[in-house]
Amino acid sequence: MAAGTKEAHFEDDVVKSLINNSGYCQKDSSVYDKDLCLIPEEVIAFVKETQPREYQKLWGEYQENTDRKIVENVAKSIKTNQTIKVLREGALKDRGVKLQLAFFKPNHNRTPEHSLKYSQNRLTVIRQLKYSTRNENALDIGIFVNGIPVLTMELKNALTGQYLSQAIDQYKNDRDPKEKLFEFQRCLVHFALSTESVAMTTRLDGKNTYFLPFNKSLVNENPTGFATAFLWEEVLAKDSLLDLIQNFVNLQENEEKFFNNTTGKLDVKKSKVLIFPRYHQRRAVNKMLADVKQKGVGQKYLIQHSAGSGKSNTISWLAHRLSDIYRSPSDKKSLFDTTIVITDRRVLDKQIQNNIRQFEQTPGAVAYIDENKTAQDLKKAIESGSRIIVTTLQKFPIISESVASFSDRNFAVIIDEAHSSQSGESARHLRKALSLEDAEKEDSAEKSLDEIIEDEIASKGDQKNISFFAFTATPKNKTVEIFGTVQPDGSKKAFDLYSMEQAIKEGFILDVLKNYMSFKRYYKLVKRSEVEDKEYEKKKTVRLLSNYVDLQDHAIEKKTRIILEHFVSQTQKEIQGTARAMLVTKSRLHAVRFKRKFDEIMREMNLPYEALVAFSGTVSDKDTGEDYTMSSMNELEGRISVPEALKLPKYRLLIVANMYQTGFDEPLLHTMFVDKRLGGTSSVQTLSRLNRTKKGKDSTMILDFVNDPEKIQKDFQAYYGSNEMEFDDQTDHNSVYDILNKIESTNLIEQHELDSFANIFFRKEDNKELLQPILNGIVEKYKNLSEEQQELFKSDANDFIRLYRFLSQIISFTDIDLEKYYVLLSALYKKLPFKRTSLPVEVLQDIELDSYKIQHNYTDNLEMEPETTYMKGQTPAGAHMPQDDENVLLTKIIKVLNDSFGIDLKEEDKVDFMKMKDSIYQNKDLMKYFNKNNSKSNIEDKFNDTIDGELLNFIDSKLNLYNKLTEDRINKEFKRIWFNEIYDQTVRGV
Repeated sequence: MAAGTKEAHFEDDVVKSLINNSGYCQKDSSVYDKDLCLIPEEVIAFVKETQPREYQKLWGEYQENTDRKIVENVAKSIKTNQTIKVLREGALKDRGVKLQLAFFKPNHNRTPEHSLKYSQNRLTVIRQLKYSTRNENALDIGIFVNGIPVLTMELKNALTGQYLSQAIDQYKNDRDPKEKLFEFQRCLVHFALSTESVAMTTRLDGKNTYFLPFNKSLVNENPTGFATAFLWEEVLAKDSLLDLIQNFVNLQENEEKFFNNTTGKLDVKKSKVLIFPRYHQRRAVNKMLADVKQKGVGQKYLIQHSAGSGKSNTISWLAHRLSDIYRSPSDKKSLFDTTIVITDRRVLDKQIQNNIRQFEQTPGAVAYIDENKTAQDLKKAIESGSRIIVTTLQKFPIISESVASFSDRNFAVIIDEAHSSQSGESARHLRKALSLEDAEKEDSAEKSLDEIIEDEIASKGDQKNISFFAFTATPKNKTVEIFGTVQPDGSKKAFDLYSMEQAIKEGFILDVLKNYMSFKRYYKLVKRSEVEDKEYEKKKTVRLLSNYVDLQDHAIEKKTRIILEHFVSQTQKEIQGTARAMLVTKSRLHAVRFKRKFDEIMREMNLPYEALVAFSGTVSDKDTGEDYTMSSMNELEGRISVPEALKLPKYRLLIVANMYQTGFDEPLLHTMFVDKRLGGTSSVQTLSRLNRTKKGKDSTMILDFVNDPEKIQKDFQAYYGSNEMEFDDQTDHNSVYDILNKIESTNLIEQHELDSFANIFFRKEDNKELLQPILNGIVEKYKNLSEEQQELFKSDANDFIRLYRFLSQIISFTDIDLEKYYVLLSALYKKLPFKRTSLPVEVLQDIELDSYKIQHNYTDNLEMEPETTYMKGQTPAGAHMPQDDENVLLTKIIKVLNDSFGIDLKEEDKVDFMKMKDSIYQNKDLMKYFNKNNSKSNIEDKFNDTIDGELLNFIDSKLNLYNKLTEDRINKEFKRIWFNEIYDQTVRGV
C-alpha cells in the first residue's frame, strides 16, 4: 500500500512531528508500569536532573529502594490528589523532602533557575501503548509529562475508510473507564483523531461518553499535510501543552437545580467536570495575550463568540492571565495592575463569578462587587489594587467623581456581552474612573477652564492606560466600530470569531429557526349602530384600534387555545415529557390577561400543571378594576423564584413581558410562542432562549403570531457568520460639526451661556444649582420657536449628543467647544418641553369586534447561509417632524383596517358564534356524553340537539347569522366539522 494510506502511516507522521519539532522522546510500551500507571524511568530521570539535592536526601533514607519509593509515592499522590493538582499545585513530600513533578515557564527572568528547570521537563510519546493488566489491548498514542500520563489518542486514517466516528466508538466501546489509565482525572484529555477532524473528552463513561468537537473551523484545512496537523504541531507542542496544564485545565464543581421525583422538591445536583479548553477558547486567549505583549496597554479587542462557545470560561482564563502578564521577561512589573470583569446585567453573572472563583489560586486576590456590595466597596477594591475585580457596569457612574488618581496604574477591562450600552455615558464614566487624572493632583482653581476641559476630554476618551476586551455574540454596529480591530484596508472586524454557524453545526447550541410556525390574524371591526360617525385622527386611531383587537378577550382566548392545544399535543411530550414553553407578550397588560385566560382554560382542560407569569411592578386592568403583580398572580410558596418554579412539574409554561428574554438559560425550554413584535438583536436574543442543549432535546419549536418570518430570518442571518465594517461605511468624524452648525444657526445658545455653563460644570465646586438659571433661560427662548423649529432643534441636539458621545470613544477630540456643547446639550435636552400626543381613546366606545380568526400561515425551516454581514456606521437621524394626521370618518378608518385584515373571514369567525362555541364547551351535560361508553351516533344526536337549542338563542339579536347557520347545507357542514373536532379531542384523545 502506498505511503500515507495506512493508520500506521498516520501515527508515524504524528509521532515524528512531536519528536522532531516539539522535543518529545519516544519510548516503547514496555517502559510503562501498568500497575503504577507511570513511566518510572522518566519520573526518576526528571527528579534526578531537576532536583539532585532532594534526590540525594531521599537516597540517604531509602538507598537502593529510593527509585521505587519515589514512583510509588507519585502514584499514591496522583490517586489521592489527581494528576492536574500533582503537576500544577503542590510538591510531593516524603521524609521532609519536597519534590516537584513539573516546572512551568516563568513570566519573567528574575529566576533563571526556573527557566532552566522548565527546559528540563520531559515529554514522552508511546505508540501502541499496552495499558491493561487484564489483556493485551493497546491504544494508538499515549503522551506523558515527566513520566505521568496526561493524554491519549485514537487515530483513524480516512484513506483506510475509517473516520472520526470510528475513533469515538473505539473509546466508547473498547476503552474500559475502570482501567487505571482511563479513570476520571488520571489523563487530562482523550483525543479522537482522524485525518479530517478532531474530538475530545475529559471523562470516559462507556457508551455515555460525550465528545466535544475540537477543530480550527468547520472544515480543517492544511495545504501542506494532514488537515488535523494543528493538533500535534500546535496544540501539543511542548510550550503549548505545558501552558495548557499550567493555565487552562481546571476542575469545576457545577451545581444544577432539578426536581427530585423521590422527595418531590427542588434539589441541587453537584458534579465535577474537568475543563480542557476548546480550540477557539485557547486560540482567543492566546491571541489576545500575544497581541498585548506586542502592542502594550491601550488596545481594544472584540471577541465575537456565539452562544454555546463557553464564554464564561474564556473570560475566566483571560482574566487570570491578564492579572499576571509581563510584556517582556525582563520587566519588573506586570503589565496590568488590576483586571476588571464587567457584566452588563444588574445582578452579577453568577456563572462568571463562580468560574473565576474556581480559577482563583490565591484567596482574596479576586474582589466580587455584586448586588450586595456598594460603590464604596468597588472604590476600595480599586484603590487597594485588587488583582481582579468582578462587578457590574451600573456601579461605575456612582464612583467616577471620587476615584483617586491612578496615573501610574494600568487596567484591563473585560466586558461581558458588549453592546450599545458600552458606547454610552456609563462607558465614558468608566474611562474617567480609571484614567490618568493628572488634573486631580492639582487645585482646579489654578488651572484655566480650557485646561480643565482638556483634562476632561482626555479622561473620557481613548485611554492609554486601559485595554478593553469586549465579548459578545451579537455585536451591533457601534460595538464593531468601537472595539473592532482595524484591518490593513481600514475596515474593522472582530479580533476572534466563533460563529453562530459553527456553534450550531458543532452541536453546542440548537438551531431555533428549525420548525418555525407562522400565524396571521384576521379581524373585522364595526361601528356601533347607535353612535354618530365622527372624525378621528387616522394614524393614531389605526394604531389604537389594532392594539384594541389584540387585547380583546376573544383574541386572547383564541391564541390561548392554540397555544395550549399545541403544548398538550406536541410540546409536553418532548424531552422525555419534561419540556417547557414560554409565551412572549407585547405588554404587561397582555401578560396579565393571558395569565388569567391560561388559568381559566387550563382548569377547563383539567391539565395537571399550571402557567407562571413574569412582569415588573403593578398592572391595573380597568376591565376587572383590579391590580396585579407577578407575586400575587403566581402565588409561589416560600422564597422560590420563577426560574426555580419552572423546574417543578407543577409549572410547564411561562408568560413573560420584558423579562427573561435575555440571559435566561433553561435547557428544558423547548417551545416559544411569540405575540410581540421583535427586530434586530432582540429577535436573536429572545428566540435564542430555546437554543440550550440537553440530553433528549433534539429540536425546538417557535409559533409566531406577529412577526414576518423573512425578517426574523434576516435578523439571525446578520449574526450567523462574521460582522465587519468597511472603512467607507464607518462613522464620519466630522458629522458632529455638521450638526453643530445647524444648532448654532438657531442662535438659541449664546457664547456667554455656553462659557458660563462650562465654567460652573467643570470646576469642582459645590455650586451646580447655578446651572439651572442658564438652562431655564435657553428653554424660554426655545418656547418662542415655531413648532417646526422646536422639533428640528430637539432632533439636532439629540443627534449631537449621541454622535459626540460615540465618537469620543474612538478618536481624541481637541476641540474644547465640542465638550462644552456636549455637557450643556445633555442637560438642556432633559429640560426641553415634552409634547405628549394623546390617543383618541374615546373611539373605543364607538366600535366592536365583529369577527376574528387566526390562521396558520406556514411551518418551515428558516435557513441561514454562511456569509459576512457588512455593517454601517452612525449617521445623524435627522429631524422627525410630526406629520399632520388627517381627520377621517370612523367608518373610513374601519374600512382601511377591514380591507387589510378582514380577508376571507367566514360566518364561523363571528365573535358571537365563538361565544356560542364557548357555551357548548361549558355545557357539562353535553360534555359527559363524550366518552367511550356511548356510541358515536348517540353522542352526535345529543350534540345536534344542543346546537339547535343554542341557535334559537341567536334569533333575536343575530337574525342574519341564524338564517345563515340554519340553511340545511351549511347547518350540516358546520355541525359535522365541529362535532368531529370535539369528538377527536375528548374521546379519541388526538
